[in-house]
Amino acid sequence: MPDNEKSARAKTTDLSAQIAKSIRDAILSGDLSADERLPSEAELAEQFSVSRPTVREALKRLAAQSLIRTERGAFGGAFVRRLSYKEAQAQNVTASTLLLTINDIRFDVACEARFAMERACIALAAQRRDATHLAAMRAEIDRQKDPTLTDEDFCASDVALHRALVDGAGNPVLSYHLAGSVEAMQPLMNMITFSTRSRSRIVALHTALTDALEAADAMAAESALDALQSYTLELGRDALAKRAAAGR
Repeated sequence: MPDNEKSARAKTTDLSAQIAKSIRDAILSGDLSADERLPSEAELAEQFSVSRPTVREALKRLAAQSLIRTERGAFGGAFVRRLSYKEAQAQNVTASTLLLTINDIRFDVACEARFAMERACIALAAQRRDATHLAAMRAEIDRQKDPTLTDEDFCASDVALHRALVDGAGNPVLSYHLAGSVEAMQPLMNMITFSTRSRSRIVALHTALTDALEAADAMAAESALDALQSYTLELGRDALAKRAAAGR
């Protein structure tokens, strides 16, 4: 590609990034509200003194960040997207998984963070959990008692039980922030500990945790979670020691 074409493309990319940032800032500040229609491509091109292809590139950047949505038709255009907690949680899990994997976070560090954040839900969950949350936790405990359950399915059940605990706190903001710790950290920890853990011991700890929440006993629930953290750390140390010994 000739140098002049490279320069033109770089300039377009830089301008589209600036436009995307300007619109993003307007959304985050509240100047543009959810479901509000953005100006047309022609209007944005005039506003920013750029070409329509540059505006189009900026809108693609915003769509990739889930900040806008586009609709076709006479009343279509680009609109500020109303992001749901469910969508945000999925993005949070993906980002947390990438961070943990790429940065090679130590097992004990991930374990400490996950249980510290989950512990923040205990008091609220003891007060607010309902029959649906408790039934979900009991169902996962029953699954975990099945001796034919694969390790992969046991791990998935483990995640589902703790997800129900977190959601039992009845706070969507907490659920969003904890999605990464429960649904990203926990599977990674399970991958390390699955070969050494005692399923019956985990089931017993999960049962104690669920019983305490059903009794609205926050102190007993926190005690059960503390025991689960200690056991998880113990499993992690043993598993990593075995790996190190095998690699000598």
